[in-house]
Amino acid sequence: MVTMLRIPKKTIPPLLRGLKIVAAVIATLQAATVTVIVAIDQLRKLRQTGKPGGYPQIKPQPIRVDRSCLKTYMDGETLYRDMLAAIEGAKERVFFETFIWKSDEIGQEFKDALIRAAERGAEVYIIWDRFGNMVVDPRFFRFPRLKNLHVLGYSLRHTARDHRKILVVDSKVGFVGGYNIGSYYLDNQWRDTHLRISGSNVWELESAFLDFWNYAQKWHLRLKKVRDPRAKSWNSKIQACVNDPKRLLFPVRGMYVNALDKAQESAYITSAYFVPDRVIQRSLIDAARRGVDVKVLVPAKSNHILADWISRSYLTDLLDNQVELWLYDNVMIHAKTAVIDGYWSTIGTANIDRLSMTGNHEINMSITSRQLAANMENIFFTDLLNARSISRHEWNQRPFIARIAERLLRPFAFLV
Repeated sequence: MVTMLRIPKKTIPPLLRGLKIVAAVIATLQAATVTVIVAIDQLRKLRQTGKPGGYPQIKPQPIRVDRSCLKTYMDGETLYRDMLAAIEGAKERVFFETFIWKSDEIGQEFKDALIRAAERGAEVYIIWDRFGNMVVDPRFFRFPRLKNLHVLGYSLRHTARDHRKILVVDSKVGFVGGYNIGSYYLDNQWRDTHLRISGSNVWELESAFLDFWNYAQKWHLRLKKVRDPRAKSWNSKIQACVNDPKRLLFPVRGMYVNALDKAQESAYITSAYFVPDRVIQRSLIDAARRGVDVKVLVPAKSNHILADWISRSYLTDLLDNQVELWLYDNVMIHAKTAVIDGYWSTIGTANIDRLSMTGNHEINMSITSRQLAANMENIFFTDLLNARSISRHEWNQRPFIARIAERLLRPFAFLV
C-alpha cells in the first residue's frame, strides 16, 4: 500500500509565498543582468571603430555545378555592385526580398534601381519585413504608384519574421545569403557571406519567393497572386531548404542535423548567433566523438550582446566533447554557412539559433559539389586567420559572476 505524502493545509500559503519570493528574486536578477549587459554594449558600440585595414578575404570565383554557375561573396561592396547591375539589366521580372533595408545611401540606390526597373516595364515585386525595419523612417518605404511595381510590407503578426534575403532577376540570376541592405554592411566592421546563382537552378529561389508572396499578399487588397513557373529541370545537387512557420515546416534544422550525422571527416560551421538546441548540440558532439574535425566559428562580440551571453551557456558541453570553438575578432561575422567532408555546403539566411531554426521564415541553399565545398573550406580557413580558438582551460578561467549571468540568461534562448 502506497502512503501519500500530505502537506498540512496550514503550510501551503507560506510555501506559495516562499515560491513567489524566489521567483521574484530570480526575475529581478535577470532584469538587472539584462540592463547591465545592454548598457555595457551601448558603451562598446560608441567606442567601436572596426578592424584597421578590413579583414582577410578571397575574391569570388565562378564555379560550375551541373548546369548552373555559383559565386560566393565575402564583402558587401562587390555583392551590391553585382546585385545592382542585375537589377539595372532587368527586362521582365524582379523579385526582391529583405529583412533589413536601411534608408541610407546604399538603401536608396537599391530603391531607385528597383523603381527604374519598373519604369522600364519590368514587373517588380518587393517584400520587406516591418519588424526588421522598425527603426527605419517609414517614409522610405513609400513608392510611386506604378502598375507593375508591387510592394509588400510583411508584418510579424501574420506568423513570424521574414528573415530571408533574396533577389531574382528575369529567372536567370539569383542571390541569397546573410547580407541585408545598407551602407553599414560595407564597413570593415561587417563580414558576411552571400551566394549568386545563374542558370536553371535560379528556379529554386524564384519558387521560394513566389510561394511566400502568394501566401502574404492576401493581407494586401491591392496585391495579387503571381503564377509560379514550374522547374524546367530538377537538380538534386542544388536545393533550397525553406523554413515555413505557417505550416510548421523547418527543413533547415533537419538539413543541419542530417549533414552532421553523416559527417565522417570534417564539419566547419559559421554562425552569427549560435544557440543550438539539444538535437543540433548532440549532433555536433556525436560527430566530434567519432573523430570528425568539428570547428564552429562565431563572433567574439556580435551586434546582439544578449545573443552572445545566452550562447555562452551552451559552449561548455561542446568544449568538453572535442568541438573546437573559434572567435572572430574585431569584426562582426554575420555569415550562416557550413561545409562538411569537403563535399556538401550550405549558404543562406538561417543562424543556428532558436528563432532561425524553429521560428522565422528562412532559406538556405543545400549544395553537393566538391568544387564549391573546396571554395567554402578556403573561405572558412581564411576567416580563421582573423579568429582565435578558445580552449577548455581558458573557458574555465572566466569570472564566476559571468557564469552566474550566463545561467540567469539561459531561459531567454527562445528570443534569439
